[in-house]
Amino acid sequence: NPNCCSFPMSQSSPCGFQWSLLWLASLAALVVQLVLSSPYSSPSTYQRPATSGKRPGFMERTLILLDVNTRSPIRVLNDNFLSLQLDPSIIKDGWLDFLSSRRLVTLARGLSPAFLRFGGKRTDFLQFNNQKNLAKFRGPGPDYYLKNYEDDIIRSDVALDKQKGCRLASHPDIMLELQREKAASTQLVLLKEQLSNIYSNITFTARSLDKLYNFADCAGLHLILGLNALHRNPDHSWNTSSTLSLLKYSAGKKYNISWELGNEPNAYRSMVGHTGNSTQLAQDYTKLRTLLQSVRYYSRAQLYGPNTGRPRKNALLLLDEFMKTVGTVVDAVTWQHYYMDGRIKKVEDFLKTRLLDTLTEQLTKVTKVVNKHTPGKKVWLGGLGPAWTGGMSNLSDTFAAGFLWVNSLGMAAMQGIDVVLRHSFFDYGYTRLVDQYFNPLPDYWFSLVYKRLVGPKVLAVRVAGLQRKPQPGRVIRDKLRIYAHCTSYSNHNYVRGSITIYIINLHRSRKKIKLAGTLRNNIVHQYLLQPHGADGLRAKHVQLNGEKLHMVDNETFPELKPKTLRAGRTIVMPPMTIGFYVIKNINAYACRR
Repeated sequence: NPNCCSFPMSQSSPCGFQWSLLWLASLAALVVQLVLSSPYSSPSTYQRPATSGKRPGFMERTLILLDVNTRSPIRVLNDNFLSLQLDPSIIKDGWLDFLSSRRLVTLARGLSPAFLRFGGKRTDFLQFNNQKNLAKFRGPGPDYYLKNYEDDIIRSDVALDKQKGCRLASHPDIMLELQREKAASTQLVLLKEQLSNIYSNITFTARSLDKLYNFADCAGLHLILGLNALHRNPDHSWNTSSTLSLLKYSAGKKYNISWELGNEPNAYRSMVGHTGNSTQLAQDYTKLRTLLQSVRYYSRAQLYGPNTGRPRKNALLLLDEFMKTVGTVVDAVTWQHYYMDGRIKKVEDFLKTRLLDTLTEQLTKVTKVVNKHTPGKKVWLGGLGPAWTGGMSNLSDTFAAGFLWVNSLGMAAMQGIDVVLRHSFFDYGYTRLVDQYFNPLPDYWFSLVYKRLVGPKVLAVRVAGLQRKPQPGRVIRDKLRIYAHCTSYSNHNYVRGSITIYIINLHRSRKKIKLAGTLRNNIVHQYLLQPHGADGLRAKHVQLNGEKLHMVDNETFPELKPKTLRAGRTIVMPPMTIGFYVIKNINAYACRR
């Protein structure tokens, strides 16, 4: 108001009132600016701002300070930490004949070194038969394959015994198409068996074992073979005749195999009406150890078990009694975890932090039981998948399921689980890593990047700005998951002493992360994984730093090109993404040795 200049500025005058308002408004603006520019009220505590008056995009600018303890690792895991599982159903649906595929072997080799567990629901229905009669025992017959291709397969089977080294094949397209048609109809039968808990026996021939071992050996995987624990005598004691025949044949071939007995013994009542108790299970494992020692070649072979299901009441009781009785018989304790049933209906189910955290609760229960009876005994997650009953098409085989998978690896590593076996590498349902066209699915690419960058030494992470002070009656579940390891020594692009951090951003907004302490002022290589294509989180393709990942040919992986972030630059993670970040040349003491 121009007339205000002629009046003295008193509190009661209109001008004085207006100037007071302007002064107060300026002061308020300055305070807001100071609050926004400094999200930390103290060096270690993040104060959540008031929700009223929040500017659009404020949470996008929330800064996370991240540091890692580089002095010593908190855990040292098995070199084969990320490992694989193959379901015995591939014998029944015919895919076992195609494990010699050059592309499949290449994809499996990309995840080595690793264990390959041959086991699942049908482990306890495998019957070994040391026969060479292919027409009777090899599986799908000439009515299924074209006759000339059938002859080719038989010739390759014979050649397998006569030569050392890998037997690889390139199967004609018509042969693969016929196999997919056969497998599709067989999968319906297998699913019906699983839903009804009525299973038929599967003949496991010497030739089948040859093909399986050839695949594992060529791919650089160590085979763990599951044995049938439900083959019983009239007095319900374990019948070892089939197992002994299998051991003798394998020893004669000098197959380097480790062993386990049965699959989820706590579920036998629902499967076959047979109640498996801890006393009987202990006797069976003791008998198997004696059998292994009686076959000279396997006298020092590794034995794993008891491979119980999710640690609920009956499974925990079984595990507790087993460990109390014969815990020293096994070289590592195995159990299984699946997050949800196969009736999941929406992609958001994979983003629930409460679901992600269920694994922590299960890990705690199992390790508590093991440490009570055999302190220091290795614990393996012997079967892990996003869903049981095979999962759901276009859900559990999409980018969204990768949040569960990568977070499972991080949580298991933090709690010292020695090995995690992913179910399944190929063929089984919709939780697999590779589809029936031999194309890698999103979880395969996550696994490949993990194998290339993440080593077995686990480091403690220090974060400021992530944790909020919990309110009464409210549980804070973080949507930003951060894990750190020494970088894999097998990756020759990085010198020893480098650190790999992997981050899962479940927020619907981007997050900024500032490297602090020992991590600042170092060049960072970014490997940012996002869904590729218009399907968003339902995508079955992955892009790395904006480039779609796909096999160059049957023997060549794409180059995993990092994006270089200059020293001191803030890491910006887009919403719903997974990122791996290698801190180069940091010379971390924990990672030099």
